[in-house]
Amino acid sequence: MVLIAAAVCTKAGKTIVSRQFVEMTKARIEGLLAAFPKLMSTGKQHTFVETESVRYVYQPLEKLYMLLITTKASNILEDLETLRLFSRVIPEYCRSMDESEIAVNAFNLIFAFDEIVALGYRESVNLAQIRTFVEMDSHEEKVYQAVRQTQEREAKNKMREKAKELQRARMEANKKGYVKGGVLGGQSGGFGSSSLYTTPAVISDSAPDSKPLYSPISKPTASTKAMKLGSKSRDVESFVDQLKSEGENVTSSNKSLPVSSKIAPPSLANVDDVHMRQEEKLMLRVGRDGGLQTFELHGLITLRISDEKWGRIKVVLENKDTRGIQLQTHPNVDKELFKAKSQIGLKNPSKPFPLNTDVGVLKWRFQTYDDSCVPFSINCWPSENGQGGCDVNIEYELEHTHLELNDVSISIPLPIGCTPVVSECDGDYVHESRKNLLTWNLALIDSSNRTGALEFTAATAIPPDFFPINISFVCKKSYADLKVTEVLFVEDDTPVKFSSETVFYTEKYEIV
Repeated sequence: MVLIAAAVCTKAGKTIVSRQFVEMTKARIEGLLAAFPKLMSTGKQHTFVETESVRYVYQPLEKLYMLLITTKASNILEDLETLRLFSRVIPEYCRSMDESEIAVNAFNLIFAFDEIVALGYRESVNLAQIRTFVEMDSHEEKVYQAVRQTQEREAKNKMREKAKELQRARMEANKKGYVKGGVLGGQSGGFGSSSLYTTPAVISDSAPDSKPLYSPISKPTASTKAMKLGSKSRDVESFVDQLKSEGENVTSSNKSLPVSSKIAPPSLANVDDVHMRQEEKLMLRVGRDGGLQTFELHGLITLRISDEKWGRIKVVLENKDTRGIQLQTHPNVDKELFKAKSQIGLKNPSKPFPLNTDVGVLKWRFQTYDDSCVPFSINCWPSENGQGGCDVNIEYELEHTHLELNDVSISIPLPIGCTPVVSECDGDYVHESRKNLLTWNLALIDSSNRTGALEFTAATAIPPDFFPINISFVCKKSYADLKVTEVLFVEDDTPVKFSSETVFYTEKYEIV
């Protein structure tokens, strides 16, 4: 087939988005598009209209038409199949089928159209591939963003430490009735040479006016008692106010993590002075007919010390992994100690770990094409029922029974305007009609309910309509079989009290 152009237009004939795929003058394509509404027969619902030179193949989408203009020699069956793919692309980028929504997302639609047709000929692609090509997802960009977020977080912690130091110095000066010159330019805080990370504070360069830099200082009277130091939070707020008054906009420390992270940081109110956090994220892609296409696990152990007396410690790990997961320590960590005893300590034992900072000390990565490594599997069987629709059976199975998966969500795409009829469901389900999704939710999956099923019927559907399926879950047990068992003092190996947490979650898990 030779496809001349693809367009989205209103039923009144107004063209919203048009993309031509062959060499043609602007006047010619505008003439072809303008002629389409005049060729439509009132009260009749055809799928195509022919003229002496071209064929119009179209499909109604609520108040709009998805229109393809092809040569008369093209295969009408291929035209209709291509038209169906174009019609499925539009809901991927537009929340509703109205003119304003199409106009806002015009560029994304044009990029998607270009993936379907090249130089007038249909490309062999499906909806999942189009989404991947247009998204242009980059693993390197995700790593860069994660590193940048870590650096910003550490810079903010360093800024708070210096804020406290400067605030205390200013208040000491206020006690004597004057402000010592050069307080704000005094000694700099920081972690010194023992710091694992050294990054500048991240401050943007525009902000609205705020308070004056210093409030007026009142002289002490005979009845006035010694000034009390404010709380830690007020120390930090005062320093931030000073920065804002100078025209600086300090990035909020409560800013949420990036989308790739999805897991909230721990609440520091319920942890010990030595706290270990183990975080693992899984990226997984499986074919609808089986076969592991992508499996990538990234893990990180961070250490946070809140009291300087616990700074000189080492962490003892228990590693039961038998799959050959690659472990990598931070450059300032003693690698020989880790290889010999599975202990994490600094190369220079006389120097302490940084305070009040989430320090990454060990990371790991695991890639495989072994199907047995998939912790949680989904089997989806859509079959045509002979009535223009599909009967869909979906089963899950917990392959690694030592894991306990929480907040499991399985999102199944549906055709536009389809309302599924659910006949069986283990757990709960929600039909999101605006997103054309059926979401299957399970609060907990463990060895006691390692399998479950969902059955439903969807009218006007074919089996490919129910892919890709997206899965998400959170687990409080480690996939890599790594565990912090003990924290010891460097000098005499006496135990140190510590708290720990583990989170294993999916960053992206899909059945395509």
